[in-house]
Amino acid sequence: MEYIPTVGLEVHAQLNTKTKIFCGCKTSFGDPPNTHTCPVCLGLPGALPVLNNEVLKKAVLAGLAINATIHHKSKFDRKNYFYPDLPKAYQISQFDEPYCTKGKITIEKENGEKKIIGVTRIHMEEDAGKLMHSENPSIQESYVDLNRAGTPLIEIVSEPEIDSPEEAVLYLAELKSILEYIEVSDCNMEQGSLRVDANISVRPENTSKLGTRAEIKNLNSFKAVKAALEYEIERQIDLINSGGVVVQETRLWNALTNQTMPMRSKEEAHDYRYFPEPDLVPVILDDDEISAISGAMPELAGAKKERFIKEYLLPEYDAGVLTADKTYAIYFEEIVEKKVPAKKASNWIMAEMLAFAAEKDCGLNDLCSSKDLAALLLEVESGRISGKIAKMVFAEMIETKKGPLEIIKNKGLVQISDESSIVPVVEEVLAENQESVESFKNGKDKALGFLVGQVMKKTQGKANPPLVNKLLLERLK
Repeated sequence: MEYIPTVGLEVHAQLNTKTKIFCGCKTSFGDPPNTHTCPVCLGLPGALPVLNNEVLKKAVLAGLAINATIHHKSKFDRKNYFYPDLPKAYQISQFDEPYCTKGKITIEKENGEKKIIGVTRIHMEEDAGKLMHSENPSIQESYVDLNRAGTPLIEIVSEPEIDSPEEAVLYLAELKSILEYIEVSDCNMEQGSLRVDANISVRPENTSKLGTRAEIKNLNSFKAVKAALEYEIERQIDLINSGGVVVQETRLWNALTNQTMPMRSKEEAHDYRYFPEPDLVPVILDDDEISAISGAMPELAGAKKERFIKEYLLPEYDAGVLTADKTYAIYFEEIVEKKVPAKKASNWIMAEMLAFAAEKDCGLNDLCSSKDLAALLLEVESGRISGKIAKMVFAEMIETKKGPLEIIKNKGLVQISDESSIVPVVEEVLAENQESVESFKNGKDKALGFLVGQVMKKTQGKANPPLVNKLLLERLK
């Protein structure tokens, strides 16, 4: 029997505010444990929370960016459960009246087909702290760092409309791009500022009723999401085919064994004993406030891609690559502003910059500034250096952090474009390679490429290639 998987994703994104959601403690990552705490985020008796207005603005902006409905009234609730890293033994969240519902995210599959995936809701809540376990297996101790407790989160809950692990990754990539473009979260999955819980079920292809779902908690990379969903789909299918029953439960992904493992039976909403947060008033937003936040919306990836195609006459593929990451798009436009042809800038970023950035695991500006790359490309455009030499200069720019003009001058790499300097080399190459000359005369055009290569070799790559071609052809014919 064939089975159809159904996936729904719950994405927790930390908002990049300077202070926590209900107090004035810093939200900086990587500081010494328990140095950013106060009576409010420690849950001490008598301490009262106050909503950070910047959290509200960024949360609303995220809702508007996915074309969701922003509600004029929402409220906070207490979600009661005990974890060692949750000081109050409850989490302040939003339950039945979230601030945002009914959004949508459009993904584009490899075949070019577009699909809209609904977003059920986005709500605001506070993050818990972090447990750190002893690295010594003989010492069963855990330590609690409460710096993260109270960090603002938005939880983005999709509709169960994702049909495969591949679609799940496309959805996450598009969502991450949106959050980065509107600058509400750094979406750093390694640091935990973007975390994914995946709900997955399977059903026979001839039925419409969804199967029993399992939830996979705290996936911290796209690779983990894809691998965990692939494993869980196979696990559930094998279980059903062997006569077993899928139970509703929470599972964890083990990246070492490439398996999901049971964590606990899945709670329902009533298990959390939600009730309205008595220390916070309802959140009231009027139309003017929502419009003001909407007015701060930057150009998103989709609109930027279309603009790059129309304004810079880029192929759709180029525009898609350059706008997939906001930093790529900014870098590209900074180069084009220096009068570098758009296609040349695009080619260099995609063929040279991205490969180096991936190899060194860094951003484009960490390799070289857009100003320096623009200066290098303008040297190629003016004919002062060849494309081949430009690649050599580029590699040294990355290695030494020197500017292109300094490297070109110090190494004497200016292209030779004077005929009187190239002609003797051309004639020397022709005299030394009579066999290739005869091959060309017999109709073998590849011989010309060989001869061009010999001239370039003798001039250490400095001869102007089009001029070399011209001078060779004049003599060969």
